[in-house]
Amino acid sequence: MIELIPAIDLIDGKCVRLTKGEYDSKRIYNEDPVAQAREFERLGFKRLHMVDLDGAKSKHVVNDDVLKAVTQETNLIVDFGGGIKTEEDIEKAFNAGASMVTVGSIAVTKPELFMGWMEKYGAERMILGADVRNGKVSINGWLEDSEEDLLPFLKKYVDRGVKNVLCTEISKDGTLQGPATALYVEIMKAYPSLHLIASGGVSCNEDIKQLDANGIPAVVFGKAYYEGKIKVETLGLGEQK
Repeated sequence: MIELIPAIDLIDGKCVRLTKGEYDSKRIYNEDPVAQAREFERLGFKRLHMVDLDGAKSKHVVNDDVLKAVTQETNLIVDFGGGIKTEEDIEKAFNAGASMVTVGSIAVTKPELFMGWMEKYGAERMILGADVRNGKVSINGWLEDSEEDLLPFLKKYVDRGVKNVLCTEISKDGTLQGPATALYVEIMKAYPSLHLIASGGVSCNEDIKQLDANGIPAVVFGKAYYEGKIKVETLGLGEQK
């Protein structure tokens, strides 16, 4: 069964969602991310995706105190991203209890630095963030587009041992218009060994079922949960890997 990963995106220490990554579209869904994480655990989720949007914008980790509170108060496996630009940022995240970190921009701008981190910390603890807009990988909190085309970008890293990839189709993110299933199928066809985490656009349980039916290993969702469009009781949380 597909791995189900709810998301907490952080601005000013609060759970928010953006639309298409636009900061002025911010909507606060819960002022207490620790309480929200506890609720996810109570519902049966095993894992949590946390994004430090303040960190992504300021280019260094900002909300590690919130991460620490979540990992101390729950048993959730947390992957943490946003603003990880230096080894100090990685250490901050791991010291605050993250099991994995998601790194995107550095993999685009400083590939050898990213590979050094993967060799030091292990492929299992590193998630390559490959967020895409108009076919190009986007960086720095989606504020800039690079010249990297998605599939060649992924190949470069898969060939060097990357196992985990989080791919967000930015034009879908926060829109509740359905995920970019065809894109994820294309990625899995090219790189069937990847643990691909699909992100962006999930609007309902049926979207998750479609991703599962197409062999996508994992999915992140946020707004659909916060707006009550996902029926958690029918997700089959007891069947998770």
